Amino acid sequence: MTSFIIDCDPGHDDAVAIVVAGRHLDVIGVTTVFGNSTIENTTRNALNILDGAGFEHIPVAAGASGPLVGLAKTGEGIHGKSGLDGATVPRSSREAIDQDAADFIIQASHEHDDLVIIAVAPETNLAIALERDPTLASRVSEISIMGGSTTHGNATAAAEYNIYADPEAASIVFESGIPIRMVGLNVTSTFGVTQTELDRLHAANGIGRELAGALQFYLDRQTSTYEHSYAPMHDTCAVIPYINPLWIEYQPLHVVVECAGTHTRGMTLCDTRGSVIGGENENSQTANAKVAIMADADAIIAQAIADLSHD
Repeated sequence: MTSFIIDCDPGHDDAVAIVVAGRHLDVIGVTTVFGNSTIENTTRNALNILDGAGFEHIPVAAGASGPLVGLAKTGEGIHGKSGLDGATVPRSSREAIDQDAADFIIQASHEHDDLVIIAVAPETNLAIALERDPTLASRVSEISIMGGSTTHGNATAAAEYNIYADPEAASIVFESGIPIRMVGLNVTSTFGVTQTELDRLHAANGIGRELAGALQFYLDRQTSTYEHSYAPMHDTCAVIPYINPLWIEYQPLHVVVECAGTHTRGMTLCDTRGSVIGGENENSQTANAKVAIMADADAIIAQAIADLSHD
């Protein structure tokens, strides 16, 4: 049986991903990192979401408070001061476990034969774990990343936020040799939860109602910032392949992370030349990731709403 760790920075779309994963997968732990807010806030949010959804058995291990290089850049402009502004989820009585995120990942890799890490945040925890234990890569079955893009960014014109927040960490992960799925903004930013679906959640019970205000806040920020009429469920897309593999189409590509570019730092450079010319380009490199190119938007959103509405 496949076991899953969710490495996240809740975050409104992280909250939905946690609930969806918890409904369908054997989630053995949640690890938190800086990103959409501070490590203190993302850890508290993870605990509150898990307990609010009835997943009190899932431990939370807090991780990195900043990137490998430079200072932390948080996403409070989209997610608010708490990282989950608008939510009415009760405060959990639990605290994070004493073990840090990197050590939790390493230990889990020894205890579970088929371990998948769903990484929907800056990849600092994974990079630290790989540096602490170089043999870790041989014990992780796959990493499913929400991050990057084959086209545009959101943190900058070139870079998606999760990669931009710690490009050095992302580069370590992409070069680790672990099988990778990457779903980026070229797919995740094209659809999301609309006001119609939010109205259903406002009238629901349980975690759906408690997160409805948060998703309303998120939708309003998406509308004012990007002129979207929907709230993208970026992070849920990294969970979807393990629920229904037909809902996201992937293409094998070679991906590198730009760490030094003046205008392109944090960019995921996806080598699509082989597909453009109808075959392998003599200068292209072997694929190191399956990169999402298309998604069944209606099915993904319907699944997310159903899981949030489940009481």
